[in-house]
Amino acid sequence: MERIQKQIDMTAEHMKNLFGENDSYIKKIERDFHVIVVNRDGYVRIIGETDEDVSHAYNTIENLLKLSERGNELQEQNIDYAIELGRSNQAEAVVEMDRECICHTVSGKPVKPKTLGQKEYVDAIRNNMVVFGMGPAGTGKTYLAMAMAISAFKNNEVSRIILTRPAIEAGEKLGFLPGDLQSKVDPYLRPLYDALYQIMGAESFQKNMEKGLIEVAPLAYMRGRTLDNAYIILDEAQNTTPAQMKMFLTRIGFGSKVIVTGDASQKDLAPDMKSGLDIAMKVLNGIEGIAFCRLTGKDVVRHPLVQKIVQAYDVYEKKNEEKNNGNRQNRKHTNGRTGKTS
Repeated sequence: MERIQKQIDMTAEHMKNLFGENDSYIKKIERDFHVIVVNRDGYVRIIGETDEDVSHAYNTIENLLKLSERGNELQEQNIDYAIELGRSNQAEAVVEMDRECICHTVSGKPVKPKTLGQKEYVDAIRNNMVVFGMGPAGTGKTYLAMAMAISAFKNNEVSRIILTRPAIEAGEKLGFLPGDLQSKVDPYLRPLYDALYQIMGAESFQKNMEKGLIEVAPLAYMRGRTLDNAYIILDEAQNTTPAQMKMFLTRIGFGSKVIVTGDASQKDLAPDMKSGLDIAMKVLNGIEGIAFCRLTGKDVVRHPLVQKIVQAYDVYEKKNEEKNNGNRQNRKHTNGRTGKTS
């Protein structure tokens, strides 16, 4: 059987970027598409048994090359996601997403959506007054919301940024922690500070914070306020109570935009307490101007191991849920036969 071959012209610089250290990136492509990629002076040749395998590999490599030509240093996440899109004939989406730059970090690194889910999330933020971004750790929920807020602030679309999250006592009582109230709540707000420092820079952040243009505070500080012309981000919303969520959402004033982020699988609430995020998703579904974006393990952009951890927990929790549902059905069936009620 004659093998299918295709080739792509490529300079040594881009070849090095695309092949990765010890050819680790190109080996992934070879393994996933069942092809052989041969490095030649000035081009790469893709060899495979079927036209489909070779075409998928060709499209994936071609679009990764375009990313490299646009000045991107390719990382493992880029390769993994390009392979996934290549399987479904969406390889060109990798380049389309790269064209959208939200802002730059203080070091000059562009902040862009890296997955289709993230692009939908960013588009929803642009087009709606209130957006709920739900998903597992590492999907960029908070970071992208922060980037959008800082971009809007720099473009004078809003006059201030307000960042908040509930200070849930995960195993420790706030009263026993050392220092004044601000010192006690700062550890809960640290992820928000970290993102601000990275995107805005410590000096600019401190200057705007002293002027009151940027505020980072526990959710409890929002009570009784009306927040006009502001970009407001509520992080870790799965740890709000229904009353806290209602209080927060009714703070919205004119000219404001609200982003609510959370991960339903990482609640720190008491087992018998309902999450304000869960209730809000049911109550507010279908209201114009409010969008719900659900990011998944496919949108994880941290270390590839994080994606595997998220997927492993998803499988485990799904099995547990099926087992619990089966046990409930068995108890109901048994009680029905004995004439008892549960």
